[in-house]
Amino acid sequence: MKLENMYKLAIKGGPKIRRKKFPAYVTVGKEEIKSIGKVIKSGILSKYLGVWHKNFYGGPQVNKLEKTWQKLYKVKHAITVNSATSGLYCAVGSLGIEPGDEVIVSPYTMSASAVAPLIYGAIPVFADIEEDYFCLSPKSIEQRITKYTKAIIIVDLFGQPYEAQKINKLAKKHNLYIIEDAAQAPLAMYGNKLAGTLGDIGIYSLNYHKIIHSGEGGIVVTNDDELAERIRLIRNHAESVVEYKKYKNLVNMVGFNFRMTEIQAAIALEQLKKLPKLLKARKKNIEYLDQKLSKIPCLGACKIRPNSSHSFYVRPLKYNTEIAGIHRNKFIEAVKAELTVTKLREDEGVKVSYGYVKPLYLLPLFQKRIAFGSKGYPWKNNGYKGKVNYNKGICPIAEKMHYEELIIHELFQPEMTKKDLNDVAKAFEKVWKYRKELR
Repeated sequence: MKLENMYKLAIKGGPKIRRKKFPAYVTVGKEEIKSIGKVIKSGILSKYLGVWHKNFYGGPQVNKLEKTWQKLYKVKHAITVNSATSGLYCAVGSLGIEPGDEVIVSPYTMSASAVAPLIYGAIPVFADIEEDYFCLSPKSIEQRITKYTKAIIIVDLFGQPYEAQKINKLAKKHNLYIIEDAAQAPLAMYGNKLAGTLGDIGIYSLNYHKIIHSGEGGIVVTNDDELAERIRLIRNHAESVVEYKKYKNLVNMVGFNFRMTEIQAAIALEQLKKLPKLLKARKKNIEYLDQKLSKIPCLGACKIRPNSSHSFYVRPLKYNTEIAGIHRNKFIEAVKAELTVTKLREDEGVKVSYGYVKPLYLLPLFQKRIAFGSKGYPWKNNGYKGKVNYNKGICPIAEKMHYEELIIHELFQPEMTKKDLNDVAKAFEKVWKYRKELR
């Protein structure tokens, strides 16, 4: 008898649950093709000018997208940018953040949310996340506030809105701005307000792996007229415009080219129409799969904040090693071995993972404190008088989630059938049943 025939699990040589690729998540179609065709025929692929002129604010598709976004999100200003990262840079700059200031950030997110303060010489200070919801913890934020703190960058992680009532109250008490990174949370709700509109400035992503996308792109929203104008200036070569515009506040008026193209805006307009239907389909598939996975004792579906709704950029789960008797990583590697990749994302592996990103303060950037140049700026040589700690252990909940408990997966996309979802469930069920093979 061959050795592999002694085992049931695919990771040990047994038969896989699934060999067929999962369907691709494709949200673009004939509507976007038609819209792009009109833009190309118009001959206007961009209309921006980097000087003070009526075209300083972009072309017809860009302006239409901004007005459409304003109406949908019920905000005074929606400002297109070429990425959510660019939007974060514009947002931090617009607040007048400068060398020596501190900005409280999340350790458990895409790096741009924590790196943005560095662009202006400010110091990122990491607060811990919530045990149940994974957004910044109000208690941890309060512990990190010092006389140097000027703002908080909140992330609506995985599609979950942050605890706005408590954190906004803290910000008001200490006279701090809130930038809300809602890249993963389109149309999520906190009470009767949309994620991205809960703080002073909100940022959305239209990157290709978000729920809707235009390849690359982002939107910045605010109800503050002055902040909106500063964001627009930073987006488009501020230094060349302020004199002719007679704009007096020159702090952070070194501009960039963060402009969105007309083609990107045209695609985004069509994508926006599809967003409610896509969110509904994601939720339906998650509910179906969660019901099946609930039968596995070592897995728990993560909570949705009371009086809120979730966009489900990914589905987080919690893993109990004590119940399973094996480490989470071994369990998930075995699950992945039972499944296969997703079309168009084959090189990313099976879309199930343990943890999310390594806590950002453990990156070389923060451990070595080398960012711009070789002298340690902005931590050194910029008049910074505070003390910041990037040692392992400063955010124990983030570390516990990353190294021990959190599982995330994307195997619930709208194109997936019940057969597809059943295969995902069977993979988890099989590994649970034969987990002793992993010991």
